Amino acid sequence: MSDEEVRAAVDGVYRSESRRVFATLIRLLGEFDAAEEALHDAFRAALEQWPRDGIPANPRAWLVSVGRFKAIDRLRRNARFHALDEIPGAADALAADPAQPIEDIEDDRLRLIFTCCHPALSPDAQVALTLREVCGLTTEEIARAFLAAPSTLAQRVVRAKAKIRDAGIPYQVPSREDLPERLDSVLRVVYLVFNEGYSASSGESLTRRDLSGEAIRLARLLVELLREPEAMGLLALMLLHESRRAARATPAGDPILLEDQDRSLWDREAIAEGTALLERALSTRRFGPYSLQAAIAAVHVEARDAAATDWAQIVGLYDVLSRVDPSPVVELNRAVAVAMRDGPAAGLALIDALLARGALQDYRLAHAARADLCRRMGRTSEARTSYERALALTLQEPERRFLERRLAELKN
Repeated sequence: MSDEEVRAAVDGVYRSESRRVFATLIRLLGEFDAAEEALHDAFRAALEQWPRDGIPANPRAWLVSVGRFKAIDRLRRNARFHALDEIPGAADALAADPAQPIEDIEDDRLRLIFTCCHPALSPDAQVALTLREVCGLTTEEIARAFLAAPSTLAQRVVRAKAKIRDAGIPYQVPSREDLPERLDSVLRVVYLVFNEGYSASSGESLTRRDLSGEAIRLARLLVELLREPEAMGLLALMLLHESRRAARATPAGDPILLEDQDRSLWDREAIAEGTALLERALSTRRFGPYSLQAAIAAVHVEARDAAATDWAQIVGLYDVLSRVDPSPVVELNRAVAVAMRDGPAAGLALIDALLARGALQDYRLAHAARADLCRRMGRTSEARTSYERALALTLQEPERRFLERRLAELKN
């Protein structure tokens, strides 16, 4: 095998295995930065040795073993090797046969997810750390996605790692008794990542496929390893939303409303998978808000066209969701559904009441929804005012162009 072929093979292994290797190295070395150095050392060694010795039968195990031993050598050179005595599992890791496959590697990834999403960390830190350490995104990529300076994101990650170290946050999956509370944090982070990928909060693109793809990959891992109903519900929700990706934008990247989408472009395989997961989650009768949102998405994808949408069922599901997970955004979505079921005046009354309470005054979608209902009722002046307010709050360029077109139409 030529050097170029070996380099291509190493690149392929890096893309497919590096985060798994990293997660196991954290377990063996007990520290993020040491594991990161060990990971890079292992891949440098692969580039040097694989052209000469050939690609090992189990590249993942080889990389973990080499990374572990190089980290220990570095500690020896720095006269800090005795500190390994305080790291659980370090002695066993040193004595292990490098040729043996690494066990429980997927459990290592699950441990890493729960560590990054520990409730002792702030929500922003949980998102940044998960994207950086579990997904392997660069600081610059995360900063672009969440409209922050790279230096700010880098400091956020550094502080989160320091808190994990200083507070002694354990690198483990929580006990069955503690799992529900801890799982909520993990699912919230995964959903935040997906939402930013599904509808970017700012920038030139309507979506960020890399982020929604990472969120779906994480949710698949959670479902595979935990089999928890709400993990299934979240994965179902994301798959059902993602199934519409090809129909959501024009060739120029501008948004296409749900009722105007070409439903033949929807991904039927993703819909089938999402629907099956939803049925499994609902059958347990231990479902929560993600499963209910997935059920609403399922009603949309089951309709052969926009006119066939069962809005009464959607309003009923929002009624249940409002009791399970009340929020102003849920109320807003329910108001839009009521407008589709009972007419724009009914929905507008609900939205006006919401805005009067002040909870959604700075939420662009509330003003955009109000503008659309006023437009449908012929209340042009009010529609224009609400569109202008939504436009002032919008940071995403495709959405700005859409709202500007709506305003232009009202002037004609």
